[in-house]
Amino acid sequence: MPRPLPSWVDGGARETILRFVARVAVGPGALPPAERVAVFDNDGTLWAEKPMPVQLNFLVEQWARAAAADPALAQTEPYRAASTGDLAWLGAAIDKHYAGDDSDLRPLIAAVVAVQEGRSVGEYADEVRAFLDSAVHPTLGLPYRYATYQPLRELLDLLRAHGFTTYITSGGDRDFMRPFTEDYYGVAPEQVVGSSLGLAFDEEKADVVYGSTFSVLDDGPEKPVRIWSRTGRRPVLAVGNSNGDVPMLAYAAGHPQGLALLVHHDDPDRGDPPYDAGAERALATATEKGWTVVSVRDDWAQVFPVPPSDSPSPSTVGAAGGAAANSPRDGTQAP
Repeated sequence: MPRPLPSWVDGGARETILRFVARVAVGPGALPPAERVAVFDNDGTLWAEKPMPVQLNFLVEQWARAAAADPALAQTEPYRAASTGDLAWLGAAIDKHYAGDDSDLRPLIAAVVAVQEGRSVGEYADEVRAFLDSAVHPTLGLPYRYATYQPLRELLDLLRAHGFTTYITSGGDRDFMRPFTEDYYGVAPEQVVGSSLGLAFDEEKADVVYGSTFSVLDDGPEKPVRIWSRTGRRPVLAVGNSNGDVPMLAYAAGHPQGLALLVHHDDPDRGDPPYDAGAERALATATEKGWTVVSVRDDWAQVFPVPPSDSPSPSTVGAAGGAAANSPRDGTQAP
């Protein structure tokens, strides 16, 4: 029989998860399958968010083109950052948001709206697919599907094999995620909850199009509200990595059989940069509440999926994304 969670190190978080699955799905106190709801953040939880979130990479390309067409835009943020390639402002804006300061988030959201306004949902989905078909992670040098975290993909599979319904609930754009989540994670589009723009039906096009307003930012306290609105249930498991995930983690931990998992990026050696910025409150809360902290360094034998032989070799990129980035600690090939 195959070893469950093969990319996880024995003991620690792996044993906590296996005990949880046995208790919730197998043991005498097992929950009915309909109540086995698990929710996952995406950026920094299911795939790498450093050196920048994947959607931000997509948006930078869009903003740079807009700034080239209208030089006046290049004098304002975030278009200045996109057109010059100096992305420090963008990273700082996201870190400020996680620290509770949204002063730079407002112009960022306005620029996000500008990218999508007037486009149909289908046109936008096609643009996202085209981007992901050609883009590579800036430090790993691999297609983004291989910048996903192998241990979390295994956890999703394990949960579904035991009757769980898995949802993604992310601060990222819902419609940016929907074109790839089923392919990358096995999570259907209707099980994706995220931030969203206002929508309208265009009678002339007979299609749903994006409007000029931002509808909801699915982050912080909004996450539990949106989970309930979508599922009508309190999740029994939540997995996140940042301050914005704390309410979602607390919501799952409040279930009588609940488990909260916090991914801690603390490994300097395998292509996943260590960082605590934006997760300080989450780490402190996890310690205070006794939530399970998943250490990338100590709990994962392998970080990223092993790409097929015809993908770009990680050994051709810089030290941050060298061959060790996709290698298990014991040197064996992943299944």
